[in-house]
Amino acid sequence: MSFERLFFSVLGFFLRLGLLLIGLLVMVLVLALSVLMLVGWGLYALVARLLGRPVQPLAFTILRQTQAQFFRRAQARPGAPGGAEVIDVNSREVDASPSDRLGR
Repeated sequence: MSFERLFFSVLGFFLRLGLLLIGLLVMVLVLALSVLMLVGWGLYALVARLLGRPVQPLAFTILRQTQAQFFRRAQARPGAPGGAEVIDVNSREVDASPSDRLGR
């Protein structure tokens, strides 16, 4: 076995080991964050029960209407590319066959 082959096999081993450790670290961090969120919500629910308030579920909502309005506002700005700037279009027929245009 040559030195170069031994060097690259040891380097590959340590690279795989490092990537495995980074993956495990990310997994532990995500797990710890989820446990922390669960404990926080549990404390909130406990305090709400003790004070006689209704317990609200932990939910993340996505307001799709708000997202759509963001894009509509961007199109409505003056100077933004949109349908309001096009007044008239002169159409013409392209003579080349579709296979020629695609280069096939």
